[in-house]
Order: sequence, then C-alpha cells, then structure tokens
Amino acid sequence: MAPVTGSSSSPVAEGTPRDHGLGSRAAAALVFGSSAAVLVVEIVALRLLAPYLGLTLETSTMVIGIALTAIALGSWLGGRIADQVNPRRLIGPSLGVSGAVVALTPAVLRTAAEWAPALLLLIASLTILVPGALLSAVTPIVTKLRLTSLSETGTVVGRLSGVGTVGAIFGTVLTGFVLVSRLSVSGILIGLGTLLVAGAALVEWRTRGWSGAPALTLVVVAGGLATTVAPGACDTETKYHCARVVADPDRDSGRTLVLDGLRHSYIDVDDPTFLEFGYVRAIASVVDSAFPKGEPLVAHHLGGGGLTLPRYLGATRPGTRSLVSEIDSGVVRINRDRLGLGSEAGIDVRAEDGRLGLRRLDTGSRDLVVGDAFGGVSVPWHLTTVEAMTDVRRVLDEDGLYVANLIDHGGLDFARAEAATLRETFEHVALVGEPADIGLDPAATPEGGNLVVLASDRPVDLRATQDALAARQTGWKIATGDDLTSWIGDAQVLTDDYAPVDQLLQPSSPPAHGAADDRTRNATVGPPGNPGRRRRPRNTNGADRKPAGTICVRKDCVRGGT
Repeated sequence: MAPVTGSSSSPVAEGTPRDHGLGSRAAAALVFGSSAAVLVVEIVALRLLAPYLGLTLETSTMVIGIALTAIALGSWLGGRIADQVNPRRLIGPSLGVSGAVVALTPAVLRTAAEWAPALLLLIASLTILVPGALLSAVTPIVTKLRLTSLSETGTVVGRLSGVGTVGAIFGTVLTGFVLVSRLSVSGILIGLGTLLVAGAALVEWRTRGWSGAPALTLVVVAGGLATTVAPGACDTETKYHCARVVADPDRDSGRTLVLDGLRHSYIDVDDPTFLEFGYVRAIASVVDSAFPKGEPLVAHHLGGGGLTLPRYLGATRPGTRSLVSEIDSGVVRINRDRLGLGSEAGIDVRAEDGRLGLRRLDTGSRDLVVGDAFGGVSVPWHLTTVEAMTDVRRVLDEDGLYVANLIDHGGLDFARAEAATLRETFEHVALVGEPADIGLDPAATPEGGNLVVLASDRPVDLRATQDALAARQTGWKIATGDDLTSWIGDAQVLTDDYAPVDQLLQPSSPPAHGAADDRTRNATVGPPGNPGRRRRPRNTNGADRKPAGTICVRKDCVRGGT
C-alpha cells in the first residue's frame, strides 16, 4: 500500500505557499473596512427606521438581531463558498453588491414606508441582512487567502479576528460620535455605498479587471438621485430627528415643528399666548390656576421642542425664568434659526439629557417643573421612574408643582403606571384628559392620546383648574381621589431597576393613507377670556400627512415636546 502523503481536500500543505495568497496589509484593510461598514449600516438603520417604527427597545432589538443574523450568515456562507470557489473572485462582488444595496437603502425604505407600509419590515430586514451578510463574508474569504501555511493558522485567524473587532469598534464610534452629528442619514449611506463600490473596483482591477464596477457605480448614482425625490425628506437631520418647519397656511405667524413625520410643536412667532395643541392648553390651564395671575415663576422644562410653554410663561408672567433641558442640540438650533427664538431674557436652553439636568439643580430651587419629553412612539424611560420623580420633588420648593404630558393608547398601561409612580412620590396627584380616557365616562370607549398629570406636595385648587380648562374649551375633565385610584388599578410602580416602558406603551394605529385624521376636533385656541377661533379643517398634506407606518396620537396628533 502506498503511503498517504496528503489529502486532496486539504486547503494547503504544511509550509507550502499558495499562489493566490494575499498580503497582510491588504487583508487587514479589507477585514477592518468591511467590519466597520457592517456597524455603520446597523447604527444608521436605527435612525432611518425611527420615524416609522419609533426609537424603542423593540426597534433596537430587531435591528441588532438582524445585524447579528447577517454577520453569522455571512461568516458561515463566506467560509463555505471560499472552500469551493477561488476566493479572489469573491471579494470584489461582495463589496460591490453590498455598496449598491447600501446606497439604495434610504430611497427604498422611505418609499416603502410611504406607499407599502405592510412591506416595511421585510424590506428593512433585507436592507440590513443583504449588505451585512456580504460584508461579513469578506473576513472568512480573506482568511482563506491568508492561510498559506498550516503552521500559522492560529496566528492568521486570531489576527484577522482582532482586526475585524477593531474595525467594528471604529465603525461604531465613528458613526455615533462623528458621522451622525455632521451628515444626513442619506449622505452616510450613499457615501458608504460609494466607498464600497470604489473598493470593489480597486480589488477587481488588481485581480482580473472585473467589468461589473461601472454598473454598480450607476446603481449608487441612482440611489443618490432617488433619495432626493423619495418621500420623507427633511429640512434638517439632527442627531435624533428628521426635522421640518412648516408654515401654517391659516395663520401667517404660525409654525409647526415636525419631527420624524409627527407634529411636535406649534409656535406663533408673533403671539406666544396662542396655543394650538389641546394638551398644551391643558398644561397652561393647570399652571394658570395653580399660581397667582402674572406672578413670575422659576421653571424647569424636561424637553424643549418648539419651546411653546417657556414662551407662553414668559409672555403671561413677565420675569419668569425658564431653564430647558433639550437633548437635541439640532432642535435648539432650529428654534433660533427658524422659530424666532432670540435672546429673550428668561429662557435658557441647554442641550442635555433631562435626568442629568435635574441633578444639576439646587434643592427647592423651582416653582414649576414641566415634563414634556414623552412621545407616542417612544419614551425616555429614565424620566418615568420613582427615582426620577424623587429628583423632581427635590428641586421643587414646598409649594412647587410638577405637570407632565403623557401619551398612551389601548389599555393606557403606561399612563396608569406613571400615575401610580407619581402617587408613590407626591402627596397630591390628579389626572386631566378626555372623560372617557380617565374613567369618568364608563359608557364611552377610551381612545387614548394625550393626558396631563399634575403632582404636588400641596393641595391644588382643582375647581379653579376645571374652570380654566372650560374657559379654553378643551372638554377635558379631572380625575383625583377615589376616581384616580380606580383608574390606576393594579398598575405597577416604575423604578430604575424595572421600568418596562416600551412594553407598557401602546401606540395608536395609523389611519388609512391619505385619510384625514380627527385632530381638528376640539380645536378652539387662545388664552382664557379670549376663546380664539375655530380652525377650519385642513387636508392632511405636507407635514400634516402622517407617513404610513408612523404612529400619531389622537386629536392633537403630536409628540411630546411643546
């Protein structure tokens, strides 16, 4: 029997160089770049989907899960195919096709969200899965090319694995700290697609003069052009939002701040006492009845948006000092550049997280704290807990008042939990909203939407509050005492240790595409004593048309942030 000297299936012979090896620097560059690109796609996909699915725990989990699936699938298939096909023939197509898909992603996703919302999740999954798998396949392909000797297998695999991890870290940090703050989502993806196609062309030119690069370049160009005409374009992409400012055709000085496709704030740049949204009028009614008329206040606002309430307080209570914690510096710039915020005395806006902003305030330093950072799609959970409310109570003086906008639908589980949490913290709590939503009209079916909760350690004159609500013709009522206890039921108290806000919050179902919503009901505006005008219904076009697949609260169709 002849001795066995080797196996035909063995990729390399001990110590024998392969004729298609790859230089160490080129290998490291390919693995580093492809791994970084996967993380760029993952992070930017979260921002691209946020206007349609919300920036929630579920959305983040879904995107991360799809990205990890792509990495696993690409690594497995890439290694398997590299054992069957000349690896040099695989690198260029993997980079080029992934670049084309990445460049097309903004236009495809936004078009699907607008015109085919039922397919949004499928298309979103594919736009992450396809480029992620192709890019993840690069590492095993390159590893195959670098394995020129079995004696160096551990060294080669370990080195390239480390390089890939460093590339992923680099892509994460670069995107989160640099790219998102300086470039639009579309710009990031089209730019990345361009780099990937250019890399593919370079690889193929150095190997076999592949003719597919020009075709993929045309696809990238097409993706860029399509993005300019795709639905969902923004005036500005901030760190957190796709933002637009829309002029009110019925009121020359009226402006609507639209964030992620939802009406976020309404501002009259000439008359800050003009309040459009019902929940803002409700908050104003609570504040006006809780403090003597015209008395200046020291207020802190968790969430800024268009700064409607700080402007209102400054106009109706001269000398009021409002400190605003708004996490999105881009929104702050929009207020200054587009919404008429000048250097008015009394309004100090800080680009900071609301919880951190609270910690910086002195004990007993505020008459009023306004919570308006909650949205109908997602909620900053760390502003909902007993610990956060304890900090709110700390900064209020003994007669201070906390008033917050809540948004919930369905069983109103989140709103009930937040009311229970406030009752755990403050002596006196009341809930303001539509009678059906707060349990005062058992015969009616709750629809959900905006609710306003107020809390204090001193009794609040609820009769005066109800009179103020009636003067503004809100139609809202107040639940307190046994009525509020019955409404809260067995709702859990939220804590820093356990606050499943994303699971409790129930978004509303969007109306049929092109159908008018009901936000024009209950639309009388103006300060007490000046009922204002009945706004005529408007077609849902421009900012008022909600992108299909987004969530919109009832009546006011607004998110948190006045």
